[in-house]
Amino acid sequence: MLPAQHRLRRPADFAQVVRGHVRASRPPLVIHLRAGEAGPARAGFVVGKAVGNAARRNRVKRRLRALVAGSLPTLPDGCRLVVRAVAGAGEASWEQLAWRYEGALAEALGKLNGEREGVVDVA
Repeated sequence: MLPAQHRLRRPADFAQVVRGHVRASRPPLVIHLRAGEAGPARAGFVVGKAVGNAARRNRVKRRLRALVAGSLPTLPDGCRLVVRAVAGAGEASWEQLAWRYEGALAEALGKLNGEREGVVDVA
């Protein structure tokens, strides 16, 4: 489980991350990442009905929470992360979700670092 200080809860926080973000996709997961906020890294999850029934959606959320909890120490302070599970996530095994999450997170962090470097080079 994620500690309270590391959870996104308000719909406005989710919307802010999803709108002004770096995005990386590895079906059945989409990662939205935003940096530049104050405080610790925070994460939230979006698991829609396309994933499956309530039991399947909850299982996917539990698995994603465990994956994110393990990667929180590697995220920069102030980073906001939204993990969105899409159709097919309910059928994916633990290993498949872990592999897809790690790949998408690495891509998003690379894009985020690339954007930062570009801003520093210009300034």
